[in-house]
Amino acid sequence: MFKSPRHQKDNLPALFSMAVASDVVYNLKMAFVKFSALFSLEILRMACISHSFGASMKLNQLPAASQRQFPNKISQLFFLQTRNWRSPKFCDSRNNRRLNRYRSFTTVFNSVSSDNGVSEERVSVLVVGGGGREHSLCYALKRSQSCDAVFCAPGNAGISNSGDATCIEDLDMFDSSAVIAFCRKWGVGLVVVGPEAPLVAGLTNDLLKAGIHAFGPSSEAAALEGSKNFMKSLCDKYGIPTAKYETFTDPSAAKKYIKEQGAPIVVKADGLAAGKGVIVAMTLQEAFEAVDSILVEGSFGKAGSCIIVEEFLEGEEASFFALVDGENALPLESAQDHKRVGDGDTGPNTGGMGAYSPAPVLTQELQSLVMSSIILPTVKGMSKEGCKFVGVLYAGLMIEKKSGLPKLIEYNVRFGDPECQVLMVRLESDLAQVLLAACRGELNSVSLDWAPGSAMVVVMASNGYPGSYVKGSKIQNLEEAEVAAPCVKIFHAGTDLDADGNYIATGGRVLGITAKGKDLEEARDRAYRAVDEIKWDGGFYRKDIGWRALPLKQESSKW
Repeated sequence: MFKSPRHQKDNLPALFSMAVASDVVYNLKMAFVKFSALFSLEILRMACISHSFGASMKLNQLPAASQRQFPNKISQLFFLQTRNWRSPKFCDSRNNRRLNRYRSFTTVFNSVSSDNGVSEERVSVLVVGGGGREHSLCYALKRSQSCDAVFCAPGNAGISNSGDATCIEDLDMFDSSAVIAFCRKWGVGLVVVGPEAPLVAGLTNDLLKAGIHAFGPSSEAAALEGSKNFMKSLCDKYGIPTAKYETFTDPSAAKKYIKEQGAPIVVKADGLAAGKGVIVAMTLQEAFEAVDSILVEGSFGKAGSCIIVEEFLEGEEASFFALVDGENALPLESAQDHKRVGDGDTGPNTGGMGAYSPAPVLTQELQSLVMSSIILPTVKGMSKEGCKFVGVLYAGLMIEKKSGLPKLIEYNVRFGDPECQVLMVRLESDLAQVLLAACRGELNSVSLDWAPGSAMVVVMASNGYPGSYVKGSKIQNLEEAEVAAPCVKIFHAGTDLDADGNYIATGGRVLGITAKGKDLEEARDRAYRAVDEIKWDGGFYRKDIGWRALPLKQESSKW
């Protein structure tokens, strides 16, 4: 601010000159701002896909690739970067208050014109899948400073409406040639494969042959999840601690072994069964019925042509995740899942009804032990077997009650769902660059930054899940729920829109209500406050997520 001298009369000419100069500068600035605004609007008009507002479209609705070839810096702001236009709905340590929905053109212009001379590799990413896990990956990638664009195939209504990605609803994840063609047309430099099925089918193999970076294991390495017998055999060969087991294709032989071992005992389908192929039998009769269901009745199809009968381990379950580049492994933060459908860990197993991070049961000492006795021997063993593992290793662990030591229950070859949701809201590193480093075998030079405190996700599922359920029930008040408490983010797993634009349930697990807090108790309270705002007659949720780490709190709920 200009301060006039004491004797203003003697300085009137100087004051007048400065006023004129200031007015000229102001007019020039305004003219420049107007030019910037017009130029920006023209670019927005040219952009046929706007990640700023979210979209869901089909392949034949996409414009020609030549219609989006803008200068790199401009495209980052006007065509691709959602974070420059859409207000973050989630509170994190770098941004604890909401920004205005749209930034001014002058701010945008300053972002365009500023250049510190440091060249940063930028990448457009395709996330394959359409569940809650994929939504959280899109959310984290959108926040990555080096990520130009995020596509999701097929995605879902919640992902597209949130602005976290542009969903390509008819891009078939099992059609490798179509995925490769899309990547080449739209300059996608990294594909992140969410679900296990396309991994086992060989999508990563085909992408790598086409010269496209793909985060996820080859079909050969994906056998760690695709075949429990393969995983168990690897454990035997390389001394990885796991439960005692036998493999069977004959029902009579399986029942004889079960009778010898006694109950409780665990019966597993060998192949992929959407998280439902594990039966924890508390009696011999339950175990015999599980054998008949899988081997005789064929309840899991080809996935159940072989079964694993495994000793029952008593203790506390935990999830351990590590990024792997073929030779090196980088641990992620700990998390704990809740597999059983009912409060108090009762009822049948599900894909997961909630999770929290970090998990107190996994102390630093235990995490080091898991890395040295389970993760690293697996990575080295896979390399020796000629199928190097690149992707995320998700180890389902049991911390045995009698020994206090971890044993491997199973491997998944992708991020867990819903554990991925609590990890992604806590991750502060550039996810795109971290995953690219894994693809290039460079994880030994990577470190990860995590938000302090805790995160929790409460899964809301359709009535009847994990059994049969009715689709199409209306879900309301999601926007109100997301602002019911600080630091809440709702991830969509199985939603669509009806003709009136209302969200409807289309899956078993439908929503992941996720919240962060300074500690686990605050994260839990925020998550359940958001849950209580949601109006959905066709759904249910567990009211005790986090009960092992926290004293049970009675939820005042209308459900």
